Amino acid sequence: MYCLGLDVGERRTGVAVGEVLARPLATLKRRSKEREYEAIGRLVREHGTKTIVVGLPLNMDGSKGFQAQKVERYASELREAMREMGLEVEVVLWDERLSTEEAQRAMIDSEQSVSERRHRVDQVAATVILQSYLDHRSGGRLDGDTPTES
Repeated sequence: MYCLGLDVGERRTGVAVGEVLARPLATLKRRSKEREYEAIGRLVREHGTKTIVVGLPLNMDGSKGFQAQKVERYASELREAMREMGLEVEVVLWDERLSTEEAQRAMIDSEQSVSERRHRVDQVAATVILQSYLDHRSGGRLDGDTPTES
């Protein structure tokens, strides 16, 4: 079952897709929430997505600040928009602490230029968020097998 991962920002939303391994997909420029939700709906249809994982920017102590509250509202509105489009998709909030920093570190390590990093950081952050969710869902196993006791 494919999932979409979203890194929601003020001006852009990074999008990743994956089933076992997440990969960067797109960066959506925010013109309006409605247009963004329509674009996400198209991606849901195109990839047969059943789950959308939205990064929740918690404070380092785990509390919810202003930005986390905005993302919670966004996720709620996204859930309703998907329902109105006739899409049966679960919208999950997922702790994204340090995902952008991890994404930037990974891009620096891969020796991408500053302009490449600026253009792709939202997609890579969405990939980090989605991979964390996928790893948790599978218990950290790449094969998706359930562990057996000896």
